Amino acid sequence: MFKWDEKYKTGIKQIDDQHQELFRIASKVYSLLKEKNKSDKFDEIIEVLEELQQYTIYHFKTEEDYMRKINFSGYSVQKEEHDMFIEKFMAVEIYKIDENQEGFVKDLLYDVSKWIIHHILEEDMKIGKA
Repeated sequence: MFKWDEKYKTGIKQIDDQHQELFRIASKVYSLLKEKNKSDKFDEIIEVLEELQQYTIYHFKTEEDYMRKINFSGYSVQKEEHDMFIEKFMAVEIYKIDENQEGFVKDLLYDVSKWIIHHILEEDMKIGKA
């Protein structure tokens, strides 16, 4: 489902490399959804959620540092979107994951997909053109 493609390239190597890593993490989420042989995926869900949380913080800092360095005019919009994305994933109530693991994974997959489609293809492309 998540396959890196040239259309996602911003032209900024460090950011593109990090986006590829986000695709890898997103693929792990998709794999969790597709794995039907295991009824309890709680540990794997927590693992991929924590990886996503940590990596997005790292990646967003890289993007924000770069935007400040080039005096990117859209910095404040990007920063706000980054903060909202991080806040959403940091506010996950762990006990709710166990109540509906499949639903949580579907929601996580939706949010990550939406982020890739909207944020990378629309917002991050603007950084590469600055």
